[in-house]
Amino acid sequence: MSTLRGKQKRYLRAQAHSMHPLVNVGKNGLSKIWLDQVEDAIEKRELVKIAILQNADVDVTDVKTYIEENSRIEIVQTIGRILVVYKRSDNPDNRDFSNEVDAI
Repeated sequence: MSTLRGKQKRYLRAQAHSMHPLVNVGKNGLSKIWLDQVEDAIEKRELVKIAILQNADVDVTDVKTYIEENSRIEIVQTIGRILVVYKRSDNPDNRDFSNEVDAI
């Protein structure tokens, strides 16, 4: 798995700026089922925002560590309780951002 360079992360952060969080972490916390939902969403979109709700038992560091250790998803940015995550789609039809990231 390749690590994103600074310019690539900057491009992805700019693209994610106007997005709303698509996935939430709530009181049920982190689980394999939750991670499967994130991976399904990211397979279709490549770039996803995750919000950690106020009633969650985990914090941003826990979520980052869980994602990095259990998947190939890369953390692009964290702001407060919001994470921006990215993974190149396996389906060429869903590659909206990865083609541009590869060109940078």
